[in-house]
Amino acid sequence: MRKTFSLTATNHAPDRQVDNVKHQIKKYIGRERRKDLPPDVDFWDFDCKIGQDAKTAVPIHISEINKKISEIAAEKKENFYIEVLVKPGFKNKKKADQTE
Repeated sequence: MRKTFSLTATNHAPDRQVDNVKHQIKKYIGRERRKDLPPDVDFWDFDCKIGQDAKTAVPIHISEINKKISEIAAEKKENFYIEVLVKPGFKNKKKADQTE
């Protein structure tokens, strides 16, 4: 998902529009996590960026998305850019000889 969201809408109060944007992003992430995993992949991971536009977007962890959107809304910005890209995730395997 690469999208610019508007935090101002004529048919929604500003707080409800922020909630609507957060919900749309949450639905997208849930939809991607439900997709079948390839045989060698442990889980779906995400690369996330957020900013005023695509050029100024900074990488963030997926757990920080709602916090960053709330910060942008508190700054009274009219819109923001978010990028959430799915990638295969792999668990770190512990070696058996590291049991000291």
